Amino acid sequence: MISVYLRFATRSRWVRRFCAMFFVAVGCCSLAPARGQNIDLEKPLHSISDDVTAFAFGPDGRMVYSVRQLLKTKKYDLQRDDIWLQDAGGRRRRILQGDKLVYSNPLFSYSVDGFRFAPDGHTILAELFVTLVTDDSGNTSDMQMALLLDDSGKLLKIAENKEFLFEASHPGWMADNSTVVFLKEALKPHLLFSMFALYHGDERARPVFEGRTFLDTAWFPRMSVALAVERDRNMSGPPRLQRLNITLESDQELATLESFNGGLSISPSGKLCAYYIDNEVLEVRDLTAPNRVARVRIGLGVYQWAPGEDRILLKRSPERKSGELVWIDLPPLAAVPAGQTAAIVQPTPMPLFHNLAFREFAISADGRFLALVAPGKHNLQVFPLSR
Repeated sequence: MISVYLRFATRSRWVRRFCAMFFVAVGCCSLAPARGQNIDLEKPLHSISDDVTAFAFGPDGRMVYSVRQLLKTKKYDLQRDDIWLQDAGGRRRRILQGDKLVYSNPLFSYSVDGFRFAPDGHTILAELFVTLVTDDSGNTSDMQMALLLDDSGKLLKIAENKEFLFEASHPGWMADNSTVVFLKEALKPHLLFSMFALYHGDERARPVFEGRTFLDTAWFPRMSVALAVERDRNMSGPPRLQRLNITLESDQELATLESFNGGLSISPSGKLCAYYIDNEVLEVRDLTAPNRVARVRIGLGVYQWAPGEDRILLKRSPERKSGELVWIDLPPLAAVPAGQTAAIVQPTPMPLFHNLAFREFAISADGRFLALVAPGKHNLQVFPLSR
């Protein structure tokens, strides 16, 4: 019997180039305070005792999450995750039963990689890693795809398309709550991407900024605007940080970057961005005054902004791997004259939990809650988070 399980290792370019991995084994459960933080791991607000593969907070305090489900056929073992929605009070309901999802190729398997809520919080985009059985010999092909559904569980097709799934990576919602913009691979393997948009009423995706290629994107909240790192298709020029108006297809070049190694993100206010310039250094830039920059040596990992934007919470490991959670204070930004580079600051990491590793984490939009998935059974727990 051939098994077609989906890989959980990240496919992003910068993680595959990760060469300074820091793994932390589960150890003592005592806590180390960080700015008054006091989380009792024995008293979560909510606990989901399922094998959770992905989750995300919504803008209204709700949470969407997926649970691993295995499906056996005569020849194959497939995976098709269920999707659940939990309200702020902890009540939950399943909004998608994975084994009921219909696709033109019945021999398909998927895991949920992540979720993105539309700005109004009522429509959800699920990022999937899909494996298709392509012939009778059991050969397979993999691709990153997306699925749209509303909070009642209704699957949303794109106009007259017959399929619910469409090929997409790095997706983001526009301000109209119905337009999705995403990337498709332009230079393999996962080196450069082209941008496409699915507008409401379109039968198929339209190219956006046609002929241009990008390394990474991040999406301004509740705006039809993207932050992108652009690079020439022949990889000859330097990476350039661009602010892209998707509706008008207009751009504003913010900075020419010395280098870029992934992890692009926008702060909650939309005033700052951050990204790795190599395997060790995170660069923070003021989007309102792009010559104001700070650099911190923290090592590659997965991070999220604290609501105050003066620090980040860093998981010291790649995506889908377990690692220690530490707070990193960000230094003040300073204007850097043309031709010069910002000094690199070595911060002192502040462990959120002493020697305790987690596989996934997320901070709610209002900064009040922290959700954690521990290694092993991948159960999901939600705790109050001090600011």
